[in-house]
Amino acid sequence: VQLQASGGGLVQAGNSLRLSCTASGRTFSSYTMGWFRQPPGKEREFVGVVNWNGNNIHYADSAKGRFTISRDNAVNTVYLQMNSLKPEDTAVYYCAAGRTIATMGHLYSYWGRGTLVTVSS
Repeated sequence: VQLQASGGGLVQAGNSLRLSCTASGRTFSSYTMGWFRQPPGKEREFVGVVNWNGNNIHYADSAKGRFTISRDNAVNTVYLQMNSLKPEDTAVYYCAAGRTIATMGHLYSYWGRGTLVTVSS
């Protein structure tokens, strides 16, 4: 599975952004998809995860109430809708594919190239 995240950019605090992660291959629908981020100078951190059919979703505390994960298996894409963005959301955002609902990155087998989100105050 090859993953490509897109949709990052520069936004002002309080605004919204939607990230997309598109996968190649015919097995996308069988994978759990996770979103992670790495703020400047910090470790990578879990953002959220969605199971194969979209009916089991978990978020990091920092994302709850502001971020929404969804997926469309028909187009091999998972989305991260980010609302009420804060400067502390500034990070490179990555999508990852795995076989289980997990918050730890090492449990994911495939990673996409990240997309940079910068939130200005």
